[in-house]
Amino acid sequence: MTGPGALTALPAVQPRRVPATVWIGGAVVAVIVAAALGSFVWTPWSPLYTDVAHRSVGLFTAGHVLGTDLRGRDVLTLLMVGARTTLWVGVVAVGIAAVVGTPLGILAGMARRGPAEFLMRVTDLWLAFPALLMALILAAVFGGSVTTSMVAIGVATVPAFVRVVRAGTRQVMTSEFVAAARVAGRSGPAIAVRHVLPNVAPLVIVQASVAYAIAILAEASLSFLGLGAGPTTPSWGRMLYEAQPALSFQPWMMLWPGLAVLAAVLAFNLLGDGLRDRLDPRLAGR
Repeated sequence: MTGPGALTALPAVQPRRVPATVWIGGAVVAVIVAAALGSFVWTPWSPLYTDVAHRSVGLFTAGHVLGTDLRGRDVLTLLMVGARTTLWVGVVAVGIAAVVGTPLGILAGMARRGPAEFLMRVTDLWLAFPALLMALILAAVFGGSVTTSMVAIGVATVPAFVRVVRAGTRQVMTSEFVAAARVAGRSGPAIAVRHVLPNVAPLVIVQASVAYAIAILAEASLSFLGLGAGPTTPSWGRMLYEAQPALSFQPWMMLWPGLAVLAAVLAFNLLGDGLRDRLDPRLAGR
């Protein structure tokens, strides 16, 4: 039907497509998680078993698909069990950073200029202490361990969450619904919980995925330096640390844990980029 009185159909709202990076990063993360969870049920060999007769062997030797390390432990088993340590460190470290950084970011975004500037200067000073330096300090006091690595990485990552959440909070505070909530007499904490937190949640999710990649790389670096997982705790960084003496005659021993760290860091970065494109409303027109 056409003419002056005809009804005009509204254009259909096209749903935003999920970026390919989300699928690629999510698939690799799913494989890593499956390997970690599967290691609780099955591994090719026991992570404590040392095949003394077949130490430092290559691929598909004596039942060892990816060979063995200098002690004779199965490399594939260590990779599967090491995925547990890597994922757990990321969960705890990112959890610490998000739980501490998100409220501080909201507070910095809602506070008056003076207190907000003071808090951000403290955050800048906090940012000057990287995870490695933080781990060195904690290791000197409490000794190197996985727990030390988790706390150091988590504390060092807090400023990133504060900055991201503060920027999102300041944008939300200029919206009309926040102005209406103020006119209605809502208190600051009520506005923060009811209006600010739900709107900055996508930013926190994106930052968490990116921070997870940083936590994995930091844990591997700390373990490589001997400040992370101990000899009885398999981790990818620990595998790199223990393979150093074999670098001159068996360089492939560092290949598998190195590829595992590379794949995990790349996957979480791709996932973070894809989630940012999917969740950030400012990128809706891209």
